[in-house]
Amino acid sequence: MGMILLRHTQPDVAAGICYGRSDLGLAPCFADTARGIVDTLPDVSRIVSSPLTRCLQLAQHVAQARALPLLIDPRLTEMDFGTWEGQPWDAIPRDQLDAWARDILHARPHGGESVAALRARTLAALRDHAAPATLVVTHHGVIKCARSLTMGNDAWQSNLPFGQWITMSTQVITNAT
Repeated sequence: MGMILLRHTQPDVAAGICYGRSDLGLAPCFADTARGIVDTLPDVSRIVSSPLTRCLQLAQHVAQARALPLLIDPRLTEMDFGTWEGQPWDAIPRDQLDAWARDILHARPHGGESVAALRARTLAALRDHAAPATLVVTHHGVIKCARSLTMGNDAWQSNLPFGQWITMSTQVITNAT
């Protein structure tokens, strides 16, 4: 088994809001969703989590239910969207979104973090934790960075619903550049 990357459950935020690094609480359905995740998640031997509440509470729930060690790694935090944080996506100026789309890896029209910076810290963290049967509880942006190792640029358009996971080869992660 490879490394499992689990996206956090539904945060308590209105649809359409940009909330990268914002530390949000969890939607009221958390307890039921978390129980379902514990029941269906493959066997893992350890858990690594982003420190943001929407990941950490899920990681703690799984760790407690399965009596597993939990490590927190801030490098697994979602992208910092700078001035876009907390704003409705449809209220962000079109020229800023277009600038970002033209150079998705390096543009920072929001003044926050670039996708390239997110990818570099994500891949460093994943390499450091790459071991079979490791569960990483994290964010969609971090998972897209991991997916870029096998999907290339298509990863940036990929989607993974809340509370779902993918399995990545630890060899692919270890060999990532």
